[in-house]
Amino acid sequence: MTDRRRINGPPGGTRPPVFASSIEPTKAERPQRQRQPNELRKIFLKTGLIPSASGSSYLEFEPSASLSAARTSPKSLIPPSSSLKLACTVHGPKPLPRSATFSPNIVLTTHVKYAPFAARKRKGHIRDASERDLGVHLETALRGVIVAERWPKSGLDITITILEAEDDRWWADAPDSHDAAWGMMNVLAGCITAASAAISDARIDCLDLVSGGVAAVVADEYADGSTSAPKLMLDTDPAEHRSILSACVVAYMPGRDEITELWLKGDNSKAAVGSVDQGLSHETLIDGAVDAARGAHSVLAEAVRESAMRFAGLSNGDST
Repeated sequence: MTDRRRINGPPGGTRPPVFASSIEPTKAERPQRQRQPNELRKIFLKTGLIPSASGSSYLEFEPSASLSAARTSPKSLIPPSSSLKLACTVHGPKPLPRSATFSPNIVLTTHVKYAPFAARKRKGHIRDASERDLGVHLETALRGVIVAERWPKSGLDITITILEAEDDRWWADAPDSHDAAWGMMNVLAGCITAASAAISDARIDCLDLVSGGVAAVVADEYADGSTSAPKLMLDTDPAEHRSILSACVVAYMPGRDEITELWLKGDNSKAAVGSVDQGLSHETLIDGAVDAARGAHSVLAEAVRESAMRFAGLSNGDST
């Protein structure tokens, strides 16, 4: 039986009609990274935006310089890159239904969903394999942080809605067999940081604040068409690089110096042969991701501090 009340959008992206004389013909150019290799993008993180949830947070990455320039003086209807935007809600702890089996620890459930308009290719209403994969990685990262034995026979639901995802490659690059979901690793790092802020906003006991960080071994392309030697970059935007050899995302707790989740993808063999930097090993890649997570942790700690001050102000107001 079909749903007659839902009007489904087109399966692909749509663009408004534009007359050819209104746009000057320009050649599409790949956006270039203007940050230092160890420089992170600015992060906006705010908690307590959804009153109906026990805890909530909103995270947004600073747009790249090329995207900001394209918004100021647009030369094309196609943006050169994208910036991550997502919202997280936490519901619980709440009692489990009577039909559920006894659990001495809290039952954690994570749900990650792309909005239909989040990516260049329109997403469906039903979760696909990539969204379920993100949910599993997020659950693994948070399970080692929450003090689960504090809430027996209880459940905790964490839902993340991705409003704008990062591209896996530059939109003008032709897809080939070497493509991978590089943008999804940045999405996972943002989900980990936003979920940690929302859990703290819900006043749930944790061992430490956990933040996500990404590092990658990339090979840039020069103006003459040649490719540079592989090098390590923190907080990479896949649209800014010609080739990403390998990438790593970690969920890191700085206070305990522990990693609760590690996801490494790619091949470092090309970086080890003929590379100027002979230290581009998996250990170096993981250390770079940990450094990126430390940078995100400073923003996370400030957002949690603001949440605690807001909660203390509400408590004092209720008592008076």
